[in-house]
This record gives sequence, structure tokens and C-alpha cells, in this order.
Amino acid sequence: MTSLASTIAAEIQPIRHSSIPAKVGLALVLAALADWLFYGPRIGLSLTLFVIAMACVSMLFNHAALDLRRAMIGAAILVAGLAPAVEELNMLSFLILTMALAIALLIATNPETTGLTERARALRNFFLLGPFRFFLDALQIFNMSGFTRGIALWLMPAVMSTVFVALFAAANPVIEQWVSLLNPKLIFEYISIPRVLFWTMMLALVWPFIHVRWRRRTIATTTVVDGSVPPPLPSQVSAQFLGPSTILRSLILFNLLFAAQSILDGIYLWGHVALPANLTYAGYAHRGAYPLIATALLAAAFVLVAMRPGGPVEKSKVIRPLVYLWVGQNVLLVASSILRLDLYVDIYILTYWRIAAFIWMGLVALGLILIVARIVLDRSNQWLVGANLIALTIALYGCSLMNFDAFIADYNLSHSNEMSGKGLSIDANYLLTLGPQALPAIDKVIAHRPGDNCLVSRRDRLVEVQRQDMAWRSWGFRNWRLQRRLDALEKVRPAG
Repeated sequence: MTSLASTIAAEIQPIRHSSIPAKVGLALVLAALADWLFYGPRIGLSLTLFVIAMACVSMLFNHAALDLRRAMIGAAILVAGLAPAVEELNMLSFLILTMALAIALLIATNPETTGLTERARALRNFFLLGPFRFFLDALQIFNMSGFTRGIALWLMPAVMSTVFVALFAAANPVIEQWVSLLNPKLIFEYISIPRVLFWTMMLALVWPFIHVRWRRRTIATTTVVDGSVPPPLPSQVSAQFLGPSTILRSLILFNLLFAAQSILDGIYLWGHVALPANLTYAGYAHRGAYPLIATALLAAAFVLVAMRPGGPVEKSKVIRPLVYLWVGQNVLLVASSILRLDLYVDIYILTYWRIAAFIWMGLVALGLILIVARIVLDRSNQWLVGANLIALTIALYGCSLMNFDAFIADYNLSHSNEMSGKGLSIDANYLLTLGPQALPAIDKVIAHRPGDNCLVSRRDRLVEVQRQDMAWRSWGFRNWRLQRRLDALEKVRPAG
């Protein structure tokens, strides 16, 4: 029995082999129905009607795997899940309906999965992996040879390059001006991008219910319910898109795109060259920070997938240097994001979210460096996850010891127009929201604004909060240090 179990492997098997084109066609019909029911109007009974239609289509393609008893149980579960949504559609009833639909499908089409643990695992895989299968399964319509193979090799690099260009355009107004010269509005006038994204999302969501696949434990020899030849596994199809040729093309394109962005940052951000007309350094700095971090995270995900341990390109002497170059450009991109945010904070104010952004950017840069370390040292992804968790733990522990309230208050005060002669006037209302730790900074603001009775009154409320915090039940070392500082300031304050 043990030897038999050792030969068992997890495979993703189709419940019943059907014509992929027919399934894709019905998926498009369901997406069109979802567009008519959901896009624009408020959702209510329309969701119930759509779920019933989707259940009927699922039964149409998987009826060969059904028997009457399991089908009746699944139908009863689905009806029970529909009842709360018919009563009133809210977040809870939506979650109940979603789980009821998935459980009904599991019971009706997967009799081999028994036990609570196995069914929970099957549902987890269904929700996590199912929506991503449409794009791979739909490729079976095409013959992956000749011209179509060439399209497949360039499809992923072209799509991801387009995504990177869009992110760069959102981050860099200079690139946005270049893109605008291509006049994409001519296309957008006829194509609604939000609607295309809606259709794509709906196709991904309905596909697991049409082309049902459950992760089963089977003997190494592949068997299919109806005895027909199964379609290629997703790993076989994805090899067309994550093979050495595709990854090499992707890295060449990505390095060229990132080099253009880095050169522009070197000219305008680091070199302080005058920007084109109608652009300010504040706008240039503010727009770039967060889209560039999203770009770096997307790049890191691509590197992890492309350079996975044991993958076809892990040891490539051509691809590895391109990966190192690209990761290096991403680290430079994160450094540019940090500089952009720093410039923006200098012009405006420091807030909790901006401090969190600085810390997050530092962790992203460290994560990119650790990815290179994993590749160079030939470590596993488990090692990479552990190293990042250690870095995150150290960062969180350090943050727990930082007095961010006082730091933000002192920073904003020292960089305000009252103190430095440049920048914005101090935002006293924001200082008051920081709590008692901002009292020393607030006292300096009051000194520059004599007669501001409202600010004095609100300052006295914070003093009362601080006094309550000094009680032994709420005592803290940080509050004690603040009290000593306030007492020292009170002694040197002139009587008046």
C-alpha cells in the first residue's frame, strides 16, 4: 500500500473532455449575459438569474459525470444558497451563494473527493487556480505550430511590455506625452477598456464551472472519465509561454523599456534638468512613486516564475545576466521612487502613509536583492520567503519602537514655512490628530501664533489626555519621557 501511495501523483484532470471551442462560445454567451445583467444597473435578482444560467451551462457540459443522487444533493445546496440572495443581496448572502455554488459543483461532479479535509482542499484550489485556467485552456483552440507558435512566443512579452508602458506612463508625465502622440484615443473611442476588463473577468470566473477540473490523486497512468484523450495539461500549454525563447524575448524588451525610464529619471530627477513645459517637479515626483513600486513588484513576480528552481532557464548563461541587469534596473527604479516621495514630502508634509510608503519601498528593494541572492546562491523559494519574512519582522519590530507621532510632528514643523522660510504653513489640525506626542511641536506653533485661542484650547485637551496616560494603569515609558520633556519646557517658559 505504501509503495502504491508513493507512485500516486497530483494531476489536474478534466471531468469530461468536451469541445473547447464550444465551451469558450458558451463562456462568451455567459459573459454577454453578465454584461446585460450587471454592467451599469444595481445588482439584485440579476445575480440569482445569472447563477441559475451558469448552473445550467455547467450541467450541460458535465452531465456525463453526474448521477441522480449527487445531482439532487447539489441542486438542494444551490437552492439553499440562492434563498438568502433572493431575500436580499448583501456581502453575506453573496458569500453564501458563492460557496453554495462551488460546493454543489464539487458534490455533483467529483464523487472521488470525500472527507472534509479533501473537499476543503479541492475548494481552495478551485477558487485560487480556477479563474486563471481560462486563458491557458482557450489556447487549445489554436494549433501551436508554425505561425501560431511564433505568436505565442511574442504574446506574453508584448502583453507585459504594454503593461509596463502603461505603468510608466502613469508614473512619468514625459512618457505619457510620448504615448499621447500615438493618439490611442482613436482606439478608445470605439473600445471601452473597463468593459473589456469586465468581460475578461467574467470569462475567468465562469470558466471553472464550465470546464470543470479537480485536483485528484491518480495513478501515474492518466485516466479520463469518458475514456477520451484528455487535452494538454496547463503545464504543457504554459511551456509555450514560459520557455527559454519567450523569457529571452521578454527580458530584452523589458530591459530596453526600463532603461528608457531610468534614463529619463537620471535626466530629470537626479540631474535636475528643466522639465518640458507645463510640468513641475512636484507633479513629476508625486505621480511616479506608487506606479513604479507596482512595476517593481510585477517584475519581481515575473523573475520568480521565470527563474523558478529546476526551470528550463535557471542555468542559462544568456538569460541569467539579463535577469541580473533587469533586477538591477528595478532596484534603481525603487530608489527613484524613494527620491520622488522624498521630494514630494519636502514640498508638502510627512504623514503616516508616506512613512509606510518609505518602509514598503525599502522592503521591495531588499526583496529584489534577495531574489538575485537566491539565484546566485542556488537557494530555494522557501529560503527566499524566509529571508523576506525575517526582513519584514525586523522592520515591524523596529517600527514598534519608533515614536512616529513625535517624528512626524517635528519633521513637519522644521520643514514648515514658519520655521524654514519655505514650504507650506504648518498644518496645526493635522498635528493635533497625532496625539499628545505632538505637544512639543504644538507649543512651538502656539509661540508663532499668539492669540490663537482655539489652538490653545485643543492643546489643553491633549495635555489632559497626557495626564490620564500617566496613571499607573496606562503608564508607558514613551509617555513618561514626554512628560519629562513637557515639564522641562514648562520650567523654561516665561511667566505670563
